[in-house]
Amino acid sequence: MSAMVNPGFVLIVDDNPTNLAVLSEALSSADFRFRVATDGESALAQVVRNRPELILLDVQMPGIDGFETCRRLKANPDTQAIPVIFTTALSDTESKAKGFAVGAVDYIPKPFDQAEVLARLQVHLQLKLLTDSLEQQVSDRTAALQQMQVQLVQQEKLSSLGEMMAGIAHEINNPVNFIASNISPLKEYITGITEILSLYQQEHLAPSPQLKDAIEELDLEFVLEDIAKILDSFALGTERIGGISRSLRMFARSDSETKTPVDLHAGLDSTLMILQHRLKGKGDRRAIEVLKSYGDLPPIPCYPGPMNQVFMNLLANAIDAIEDAVAQEKLQDPIPQIYITTQIVDQTAVIQIADNGMGLPESIQKHAFTPLFTTKSADKGTGLGLAIAHQIVVEKHQGTLTVNSQMGKGAEFAIKLPIVPAT
Repeated sequence: MSAMVNPGFVLIVDDNPTNLAVLSEALSSADFRFRVATDGESALAQVVRNRPELILLDVQMPGIDGFETCRRLKANPDTQAIPVIFTTALSDTESKAKGFAVGAVDYIPKPFDQAEVLARLQVHLQLKLLTDSLEQQVSDRTAALQQMQVQLVQQEKLSSLGEMMAGIAHEINNPVNFIASNISPLKEYITGITEILSLYQQEHLAPSPQLKDAIEELDLEFVLEDIAKILDSFALGTERIGGISRSLRMFARSDSETKTPVDLHAGLDSTLMILQHRLKGKGDRRAIEVLKSYGDLPPIPCYPGPMNQVFMNLLANAIDAIEDAVAQEKLQDPIPQIYITTQIVDQTAVIQIADNGMGLPESIQKHAFTPLFTTKSADKGTGLGLAIAHQIVVEKHQGTLTVNSQMGKGAEFAIKLPIVPAT
């Protein structure tokens, strides 16, 4: 009989030299790789250093017996999946039940029959191989389903967000354009009326008492000066609304089949404009300062809509982190701040978005981009925002998205995008 193809080894644990010799001979004859241990303590130490595929474990040994050794193996997440077969002369039902209770998969009675030993080894190694394969398939399928879910949510969110913002921008444009286009002629009309009133005052130096009282009550001279200032405010306001509308249109730019050269700074600024209401002071929280240090970035090959969504997720998360720190009175600095830095490093565009919130522990950083992982309450987060951002940067743009954080010192997310598109 030849051993099944398996890169691992079998660990034999027995304090009896004769039993070790018999088992070693049986495994050698079938080309099994094996190692030996003569007590439970040394077996546990060996398993930590080199994990076997299966363990043949004697029940009655000095020190900790087989039952306790098996219990410790099963209590350790790193070793609990290793099949344990007890080798024992005990044949009573109580002993067998105890062995299965602590995690054994089988018993081989003493004295040994080599054919039986090899047959049971083959069966349980085959079962372990099938179990490992099944677990891997389940893991792969779960990962694929999560990836598909992220893609579907990302596409749906981007499509819905794009349509909504494009619609809002369109609705804003019509009244804003009407107001903006009428400000200039309104100024001309008011200038003309002001000139006529001035001429009228020059030609009629003695107005009636009633007209004189009306002019004084209205403070005509002040009103004429203030009208010009009001019109200037209208012009400034419509320009600001127009800027918001342009930001909405830029943020909602639809995806395309190919990457196009994109001004990332314009994307960041349009996203900040949309988030302006969240940056303002609220309750006990002061307004969040946004400190920008923009480098000399050339247009970067990107899908503009998805990349703006990345900026939105990262900046919104930074605001959330600051608000949480303020709510828990753990903000390290008197002024809440977000820092945005862009630069070129080794033919790569680097965009860093950092906050001065509480920071993230290492345990959370490891899972930051895992789909459905979130530390937020159900009404605040789904666990897909960072996963979607990671997928957009890594898969759509062949870049990287990483997080670096220390508790009490905020968090920094770094996007790295190739300047030249991959061929």
